[in-house]
Amino acid sequence: MATTSSFYNFTAFCYLIASMGLQVVWSFGLALLDAVALAKKKLLHNPVLVSLFVVGDWVTATLSLAAASASAGIAVLYFNDLGNCNFQEECQKYQLSVALAFLGWIATAISSLIMLWLLAAG
Repeated sequence: MATTSSFYNFTAFCYLIASMGLQVVWSFGLALLDAVALAKKKLLHNPVLVSLFVVGDWVTATLSLAAASASAGIAVLYFNDLGNCNFQEECQKYQLSVALAFLGWIATAISSLIMLWLLAAG
């Protein structure tokens, strides 16, 4: 989606890129923390640390859902209802990015629920 020429004309798509960028940074940070914990054979079951993970996951999940929903609304409005899609390849990129954003949100929501379960169990 970011490779299209008219990407910056739609605020919802810019928000989607920013939200998914934050999601990538958050997930990569958690992956690095997990790798360090595995390498040092440490447990990450500190209640304060798990609470931070829960809040971070819920914030990124909420932002991802909002960005995906806004982008889906704009994609349906412009490309289906108004018929402003002159370049079929660009329209497919936008629609694919919205679909992948919803799939990413599903994965983030599952992670958020697991973190909440870990916090309640610990």
